[in-house]
Amino acid sequence: MQSRLSIKGESKVTTETKVKQSVLLDKIQNRTAVIGVVGLGYVGLPLAVEKAKAGFRVIGFDVQEKRVNMVNDGVNFIGDVVDDDLQKIVNEGKLIASVDYSKIKEVDAVMICVPTPLDEYQQPNTSYVESSARSIAAHLHQDMLVVLESTTYPGTTEEIVRPILESSGYEVGKDFYLAYSPERVDPGNKVFKTKNTPKVVGGVTTKCTKIAAALYRSVLEGDVHEVSSPAVAEMEKILENTFRNINIGLANEMAILCHKMGIDVWEVINAAKTKPYGFMAFYPGPGLGGHCIPIDPFYLTWKAREYNYHTRLIEIAGEINNSMPDFVLSRAMQMLNDAQKPLHGSKITVLGVAYKKDIEDMRESPVLPILELLEQNHANVTVVDPHVPRFQLKGRTIETTPLTPELLSASDLVLITTDHTTFDYQMIADHSPMIFDTRNALADVTKIKAIYEKL
Repeated sequence: MQSRLSIKGESKVTTETKVKQSVLLDKIQNRTAVIGVVGLGYVGLPLAVEKAKAGFRVIGFDVQEKRVNMVNDGVNFIGDVVDDDLQKIVNEGKLIASVDYSKIKEVDAVMICVPTPLDEYQQPNTSYVESSARSIAAHLHQDMLVVLESTTYPGTTEEIVRPILESSGYEVGKDFYLAYSPERVDPGNKVFKTKNTPKVVGGVTTKCTKIAAALYRSVLEGDVHEVSSPAVAEMEKILENTFRNINIGLANEMAILCHKMGIDVWEVINAAKTKPYGFMAFYPGPGLGGHCIPIDPFYLTWKAREYNYHTRLIEIAGEINNSMPDFVLSRAMQMLNDAQKPLHGSKITVLGVAYKKDIEDMRESPVLPILELLEQNHANVTVVDPHVPRFQLKGRTIETTPLTPELLSASDLVLITTDHTTFDYQMIADHSPMIFDTRNALADVTKIKAIYEKL
């Protein structure tokens, strides 16, 4: 029904609008279009930087004044952005940041890159998207492109964003253009960045898709794949992360079973991945973290209820992954028990609090529930993370500690929860009396003196 309505609306586009559409395309092609990016976090700032590097003038919007000031001072706070790149484009006047959303009236195209978290009932919280859409609607103008990039459930663009924008009196496909293009940011990835990762774009109308795709093609090196609707692009993003969620859940369940059977799950996976087809290696760990994989599948689970469908496989995978912190605690307690030590009062050194290696990102980090469980059981916990100097745990600020041989030697158990490459694993192996390695981080260490177990 939505597609038919979109086509019908598109057929009413006037000659004047067609001319204006050509003007917008010309602006994109000759780099005179002004681009807005709403949300200057892990997705928005790298996108804003790439658009400015491509020659566009970019205005970044954020409600956090501290972030805005840092951008305007050329101070980087996102690991995937190169410091020199940010300083250069700011000094050249290609990128400015603002908390004043009225400046949206100055832009020709705007990308929404705001969080879409889950609430306490595991339901999508679209308040940031709605607020951004209302800010844009207040300053929407003729021949403007709006693209939602925030990961969300299928239907968000047309069911939430479109009505808010059209409340301005403008009609999508006729007066302005609306599309969805999911972010594909993988913090810490050394190969694929915003610049060279392929993009998927789905517009409310065909022209919306073409306009949005033209903008991304003018900036990115990766392919731009056009799909028939925003809902397809929204579902595609959910599929990407659900695929990983389920396969990591399988790897975690294999780890639990292999432990019970006395089999090394890491050796099993390494053997399986020698098959050149039909198998893709996923690895177990202390739980899922990050901005997408632990959260996105629940968008689909929630949306499926509208169609009276229960996403059984997705929910089971989520249960397995969410249970891993408890499994880690149980294994740690068993190791201490075998050494005739209680967890209560034991000195536990936790190596890594970021959700994955070599980044400072702690969003949904599985290490946080592990730390809470250790504290609940009255362990004496010290946290080491060279990328995270301090973090919040249940409202308290925790300072991390430098890694030293003395710290390791004084520990009853060293728990490796994030496999940062900056950790000296030979030193860890040489000075720790007992190690539980949840990441197989010591795989290349040839001599381990400690009592050693891995997930």
